[in-house]
Amino acid sequence: MFFKADGDPKTMNNKRRIVPLLPLRDIVVFPHMGTRLFVGRERSINALDAAMVRDKEIFLAAQKDAKANEPVPDDIFAVGTLGAVRQLLRLPDGTVQVVVEGVKRARVRRYVQTDEFFLVEAEEIAETGTRTVEVEALMRSSQAAFEMYVKLNKKVQPEVLVEVQSVDDPARLADMIVANLLTIKLADKQALLECEDASKRLERLHELMQAEIEILQVEKKIRSRVKKQMEKTQKEYYLNEQMQAIQKELGGGERDEFKNEIQEIEDQIKTKRMSKEATAKVKKELKKLKMMHPTSAEATVVRNYIDWILSLPWYDKSEENYDLGAAEEILDEDHYGLKRIKERILEYLAVQALTKKLKGPVLCFVGPPGVGKTSLCKSIARATGRKFVRLSLGGVRDEAEIRGHRRTYIGAMPGKLIQSLKKAGTNNPVFLLDEVDKMSTDFRGDPAAALLEVLDGEQNDTFNDHYLDVDYDLSDVMFITTANTLSAIPVPLQDRMEIIQLSGYTEFEKLNIAVKYLVPRQKKECGLENVDFTVTESAIRTVIHHYTREAGVRSLEREIASICRKVARQVVNDSKDAEGGETKALAPIVVEAKSIPKYLGVPKYRLGKKEEHDEIGLTNGLSVTSNGGGELLACEVAVVSGKGKLAITGLLEKGMEESAHAAMSYVRSRAQILGLDADFYQKVDVHVHFPEFIRKDGPSAGVTMATSLASALIKVPVKRDLAMTGEITLRGRVLPIGGLKEKLLAAHRSGITTVIVPRENRKDLREVPRRVLRATRIVLVEHMDEVLREALCLDDPDSVFGKPRESWQYVDGELVVRGPGSPRVVPPPPVVDPEPAGTPH
Repeated sequence: MFFKADGDPKTMNNKRRIVPLLPLRDIVVFPHMGTRLFVGRERSINALDAAMVRDKEIFLAAQKDAKANEPVPDDIFAVGTLGAVRQLLRLPDGTVQVVVEGVKRARVRRYVQTDEFFLVEAEEIAETGTRTVEVEALMRSSQAAFEMYVKLNKKVQPEVLVEVQSVDDPARLADMIVANLLTIKLADKQALLECEDASKRLERLHELMQAEIEILQVEKKIRSRVKKQMEKTQKEYYLNEQMQAIQKELGGGERDEFKNEIQEIEDQIKTKRMSKEATAKVKKELKKLKMMHPTSAEATVVRNYIDWILSLPWYDKSEENYDLGAAEEILDEDHYGLKRIKERILEYLAVQALTKKLKGPVLCFVGPPGVGKTSLCKSIARATGRKFVRLSLGGVRDEAEIRGHRRTYIGAMPGKLIQSLKKAGTNNPVFLLDEVDKMSTDFRGDPAAALLEVLDGEQNDTFNDHYLDVDYDLSDVMFITTANTLSAIPVPLQDRMEIIQLSGYTEFEKLNIAVKYLVPRQKKECGLENVDFTVTESAIRTVIHHYTREAGVRSLEREIASICRKVARQVVNDSKDAEGGETKALAPIVVEAKSIPKYLGVPKYRLGKKEEHDEIGLTNGLSVTSNGGGELLACEVAVVSGKGKLAITGLLEKGMEESAHAAMSYVRSRAQILGLDADFYQKVDVHVHFPEFIRKDGPSAGVTMATSLASALIKVPVKRDLAMTGEITLRGRVLPIGGLKEKLLAAHRSGITTVIVPRENRKDLREVPRRVLRATRIVLVEHMDEVLREALCLDDPDSVFGKPRESWQYVDGELVVRGPGSPRVVPPPPVVDPEPAGTPH
């Protein structure tokens, strides 16, 4: 019908014809299919021009490679479609817009030689296949499948579906459907074009449609989900915008501030160097925070937690100083004496300078108040170049003070350790745990037990604070603890620390500290730097002896400050002329020992002094007071008629009372040697008394009480210029004691020339100043008989106790051993110089 309308009937009936060929890119034209093409290649335009001359007939074949601009016959499929040019329009840019319509399948038999365009001999392909029930079923299935395809693919016009439903010819149905399947690949379309059997073509087409329908159904589901999500997102955005508008109307822009804050946190996370666990934790918390409303209580908790994590110095370290010379100068500049502690710090610095990696040691300074434990830690921080952090543990009863509270509690915070590290800003400070012996325990836990992990170098690299709930490395922190008494610290905690004992300052050390440090500092604080003002050494000694009784120098500094304030008042009053108000020159102000009462009032303490006469039953003992200083301890014994009662008074601890009973048992065991009746104790009552009304404890007065008992019972005086210390056993052995340095200093200060000490304490004499050793005769004893031989005023001690086997004495700082044969001199152990080099405390 088409050829009858548009060409010569003779030509139309011919199965072969010579026609121009138009190669197509990415498109296959089927019979009964009209399409619009844009042609730009010169040979293709020439082919169209030739077609217009040759009754508008043209052969449409697809290129095998769409990218080929100058295709050759081998680049073009052999099977194509004979078509007719329905409309041709030349465009201003030189291209041609053409509308073509497919008429019938055809195959290229040969290419006719021409240079201007492709000219081929095309042979029509006859349709094959018979109309059967199977073909009818395929047609219906294909129409149904195409209907489903059209519903899923909105690009196909609904009118096409109506036209497809009205087609009754299987060949035309197949061609019409495939022409409107927009998603079929070019290779599949070409295969369908080359298929001559209409039933096979419908069957293959049905398979392709089913596959496309499945893909389109999945795409539809995806689009549906995306649409719902977009609708939800748009709804939330709309609602958030409305909320912001309402908040702005109410005067608040919290949401904007919240977004800015979250952005700041994200920027911090990118730049902050933290552990992997902490980074993962804070990112997880930030994700939760983004989903919360900014005004909710939970958002505040999460925000505070993130702030804590980001503010901690995870890997921030201060540069340490490894210069031992500079460190030693700093330690000597800040503190007087304390040689052992300074050596320990320099050893630590030396090891760290060599290894560059050393877990922080845990030192424990134990000593009386005021000896400089806390200030020494500051000097250590300055000498090592670290930051200094101080945490006072006095009165801490809650374990959460160390390990923090869990975030489930309202107002929860990290423990004091983490808080202090945040304040320091570095991960390797000198961390002082002050007054570690003042912690206590109650129902809230044991803080001392919580410190076990903190101070253990093998565990504290994974310290877990309850609030942070992530491991924090404390191994680079240099922990130092201080305590007044070691007995109050639990044994497991002591085991994790290196205990360093700080004894009280001697009189000589206090004098040097006052002259070189305390007086200049108080002059500066009181504004007396430009005043000719001097405090003599004798005045300082008077303050030390009569206005202070301490191991440290706190009270001494307070008394010196009181003197300076009174001098400042005197300077202000004298600097103004009574009449004209003009300043006048001030006379030098010298504070001497005799003028101290004018500044400080009546003396508070009396200096212990030896008795003027040898007394029966009165012995000078030596003790160390609770403030760390040494004192002369008088022991009196009175014997009266009675029935054997032993009374012990003087505010004593139980240990002192037991020592008195042991001393009495020793005297009873030596009754025959001392010239006493065997039953003397049944006829008398004995009263042992210590006059000073201060609490006395410790095992060091046994020999003193035994000497007083023996003196009172045999009526022989005790030497007044002699003092003693030591503990006694029932068999008369003299046991070693502690605090020998302080006791010898007290004896020297009180004018005692001879001191009896246990022989086992000879090693402790190396800590005693040289001048004290030279000025004091020190008798080393092992048995109570040696004490009585030396202490009692006997005319012939040998007649009572027999000839001595051997005696050990320090005379002029040298140990002289007298025994059978000539006396020999034994070199003394090294002693401490009372005035070591360096500036004062």
